[in-house]
Amino acid sequence: MKPADISLLHALGAPTISPDGKHAIVAVTRPDLEADEYRGGLWLVPTDGSAEPRRLTRGPRDEEPAYSPDGAWLAFVRGGDGAKPQLYVMPTGGGEPRKVTDRPLGVSEPVWSPDSRRLAFVARVPEEGRYGETKPEKERPRRITGFKYRLDNLGFFLDRRAHVFVVDPFAEEPSATQVTEGDFDHSGVAWSPDGALLAFVAARHDERDSTLTDDVWVSAPDGSDLRRVTATDLAVAAPRFTPDGDALCFLGAGAGPDGRHLVAKNFGLWLVPLAGGAARRLTDEERFHLPVAPYVPTADGVLVTVENRGAKDLLRVPYAGTEPTVLINGPREVDAVAHAAGVTVVAVADARTPGELVALRGGKEITLTSFGSGLDVLPIEEVTGTAPDGYPVHGWIVRPAGEGPHPVLLMIHGGPFAQYGWHVFDEAQIYASAGYAVVMGNPRGSSGYGQAHGRHIIGDVGRLSALDLLALFGAALAAGGLDASRAGVLGGSHGGFMTTWMAAHHGDRFKAAISERAVNAIDSFHGSSDIGWSFARDLYGDDPARWVEQSPLTHADKIDKPFMIIHSEHDWRCPVEQAQRLFVKLQLRGVETELLLFPGEGHELSRSGRPSHRVARFEAILDWWGRHL
Repeated sequence: MKPADISLLHALGAPTISPDGKHAIVAVTRPDLEADEYRGGLWLVPTDGSAEPRRLTRGPRDEEPAYSPDGAWLAFVRGGDGAKPQLYVMPTGGGEPRKVTDRPLGVSEPVWSPDSRRLAFVARVPEEGRYGETKPEKERPRRITGFKYRLDNLGFFLDRRAHVFVVDPFAEEPSATQVTEGDFDHSGVAWSPDGALLAFVAARHDERDSTLTDDVWVSAPDGSDLRRVTATDLAVAAPRFTPDGDALCFLGAGAGPDGRHLVAKNFGLWLVPLAGGAARRLTDEERFHLPVAPYVPTADGVLVTVENRGAKDLLRVPYAGTEPTVLINGPREVDAVAHAAGVTVVAVADARTPGELVALRGGKEITLTSFGSGLDVLPIEEVTGTAPDGYPVHGWIVRPAGEGPHPVLLMIHGGPFAQYGWHVFDEAQIYASAGYAVVMGNPRGSSGYGQAHGRHIIGDVGRLSALDLLALFGAALAAGGLDASRAGVLGGSHGGFMTTWMAAHHGDRFKAAISERAVNAIDSFHGSSDIGWSFARDLYGDDPARWVEQSPLTHADKIDKPFMIIHSEHDWRCPVEQAQRLFVKLQLRGVETELLLFPGEGHELSRSGRPSHRVARFEAILDWWGRHL
């Protein structure tokens, strides 16, 4: 793969399945380099594999499809070409899509009522005089009184709260009714099986701006009879009614006594009775971490995805909370699931494709699509190192073609509570295709290996992470075919933190480094990041005096190898001052240093930034390694 080949990498959305189980519909999106944005449409896929997928819509960017319960209609969200995403409906028997909404900031999360007559959705409501024709610099000042007022990749949100709406899409002139009110954000909307209630997530308690907890709420579809069904002691997401309507499932994790501690906490599946009572966790807290992804309560249990050593398995979790049944596992990642009429359809990625639809019918798997069949990707091989304390460190090598020895890159993921895994990873493929072997893995601090694995590094992040990373790197070198004398280290976010740390403390192992969107100084990150007010203490410890020793910037005077810094001007997760401080310190010392600064981008540049910027980033990285390795 070359940098421009990111246009070949598709992304699957969450599928929707017809009530009779015969068809699935999925959004397929790709970067469009000519338009310099992401484009995609909806595809109709027979679930028995009897016919090839057929394209239903052509966008410019169609996403979030939802079958009506009677199977007659399809709702979806259409955006692109500078337009805000709006709600559309179209008949499944054929016909043109009809635009249903015209919200000024767009819509998301369309969900049909059980009678197929109404749609609930979520939309942000701007304050008067904001986010309209007036230039942002001419708007009145924002009055901020709490920690939570902005979010990376979104911007300020205290003046454009997310509310639940309900609309009759078949009215001659559809007009949506706002269900929720107040200075609160709402998400995760769901209908009860009888259509009498809506469920959603919101933080409406007095301490909402200084804690990470929120609640599941229910109300009538007109907003009346609003009541809380959880105890404001968890961070929660994605409520879904059980098929009998007596309870609600949701994803969540405990945030500690003060409501501010979520780092390296496994999210689990919970169940709370609608009539009242305590929520109970259905999945083991230590073993299972559930990403916030589509899941489905069924009559036989709840279909969920769980992280597992770089994979994502599909499990069926009994409502009794007993041992789950594994439905799909192995070296692949189940990213979303849909279910109807005894048929389950999942979006699955692996080392050969970014994602395909797979059906489970009668206990057998049927691969339904081949969207990634034209990709030419390099294989990945597992490797396990042994840390000084005997702990196994799991990872992978992506090798270039040919025997080598190849120059080698140690690539470190962000989070740190995240995982590298079994999918086509553009970073590894592009670097390996350019001739660099890529070593990547999940040292302690990562997710998917149990909660203790993730929490091991808290309070001593750089030193402990480095021990595992060096063990993995050593095992990869011992596997042969890699040139240890031409080694580089790189990573983003927490991976950038560790890149700076490794260059300072273990610089003899590497000839050059690239640190991207990094935390370098914990003290200023604590105050300037959108999450720093809680995250810094949660990961690095409660004693700010210890932050100095743990900050990579403190040790930058030990760096003497060529060092590239990549950052985005609008990064609010790790604000740009984190890059600037490191750049100035290295420049003043005479270290060969470059700062590559992207305008108009946030923390997610490498994953969802403008396609042209993603290509330019890859080209700059390959140029840097070409000069130094």
